[in-house]
Amino acid sequence: MHGETDTAMPAFRTADEAVEWITGRMKFGIRPGMKRMEMFMEKLNHPERRLKFIHVAGTNGKGSTCAFLTSTLVSCGYDVGTFTSPYIERYQNRIQYNGRDIDDESLLALTNELKPAFDEIAESEWGPPTMFEVSTALALLYFARVTYPDFVVWETGLGGRLDSTNVVTPIVSVITNVGHDHMDILGDTLSAVASEKAGIIKPGVPVVTAVEQPEALDVIRRTAAERKSTLYALNDRFRFEPVRSELDRQTFHFDGPFRRIDDVDITLNGAHQMKNAAVVLMTLEVLRQYYAVVLDEEPFFEGMRSAQWPGRLELVSRSPRMLLDGAHNPEGAETLADALRSIYRYGKLHMMIAMMPTKQHEGVLRHLLPLADTLIVTEPDFFKKAEAETLAELARTTLAELNKTMDVTVEPDWKKALQMLMDRTGSDDLALVTGTLYLISDVRSWMLYRKDSDKGW
Repeated sequence: MHGETDTAMPAFRTADEAVEWITGRMKFGIRPGMKRMEMFMEKLNHPERRLKFIHVAGTNGKGSTCAFLTSTLVSCGYDVGTFTSPYIERYQNRIQYNGRDIDDESLLALTNELKPAFDEIAESEWGPPTMFEVSTALALLYFARVTYPDFVVWETGLGGRLDSTNVVTPIVSVITNVGHDHMDILGDTLSAVASEKAGIIKPGVPVVTAVEQPEALDVIRRTAAERKSTLYALNDRFRFEPVRSELDRQTFHFDGPFRRIDDVDITLNGAHQMKNAAVVLMTLEVLRQYYAVVLDEEPFFEGMRSAQWPGRLELVSRSPRMLLDGAHNPEGAETLADALRSIYRYGKLHMMIAMMPTKQHEGVLRHLLPLADTLIVTEPDFFKKAEAETLAELARTTLAELNKTMDVTVEPDWKKALQMLMDRTGSDDLALVTGTLYLISDVRSWMLYRKDSDKGW
């Protein structure tokens, strides 16, 4: 009968079922390429064509950059959609409107709506869309059909060129930096990684970047020139000047091609956050010049000051003092080490770490082990992870090369490891939980809410 399809049961009855289906697709892995996304957009009537995107790529700093952009635009009176990854507490964190998670009703309705398109693509030669592709399509539907934001702050998942988010044409592109991460997928040199990130540069769309390594910046300059995109590079078209840096408050001056802005305050910690904030100011200046975006002084300064980003230099406990930081690549670890030297005061530093099974562990350990007094190696509650014993062995080898002796404890159960960490942290000491964001997510949910995290990439 013809009418049967109209009354067919929806694929999912609750938001939890929908989330379980989407996150369950994670085990099928990452499959770079744009074809499935393009088919998705066609079948869903091109929601991506109705929105104004600020597309953000980079090895580190994407999340903080998105947080600054969202906070400031919302503070200045604009409606903002934000798509980020991976999330720290629950799946819904990754799709937000004005800083609030997607509501369960919309999530359920839109997942049921995109499921038939998913099934059709799955039958094609391109195979079923990945977890990230489904999430990207869901975000686009939510913004284009439900919330209608003025701007969408749009974070890439992996790389840029072949990332599912690259199905959009933004009004400005941002490349925070280039470093050693996902090199198994993106290429084994900084130039190769830069080339993937530069894939988000679209013809005629301005680009803002803080990339500094000459070989990586050359790639971005060349790509921007080929695509006739105006490039605003740090220390070329814009710069920042630190004024003061203390715990939970940093101030800097910004100097750009259109104007100077003095005494910008931020509460995110670490010198790198001033650089991220400067990139954001340049991006907002582009919006002001090209799109007449109004940034009144008071809400603008308040938006920059109130931006928060969980799991990055975040103090989740004061007794004992416990700092969380997702430093999962050498550049992130170097940034964390700088912050530990310059911002935090402590007697002993007790470190707990877990990693994913990629290749950059030694670089991370080389930056952090010189600062630690004790180390606990554990594993996140996730189907992929670096074995604690293997990581501990690498830590012992690295310590020997650094001529340093230290107690290295192996405890694969992260909750037991966390208890050990807390027990050994004295009142003057600092406990540090670092490495993969999957561990940060576990520990953060447990410390703040006493519940397990329902994370996913």
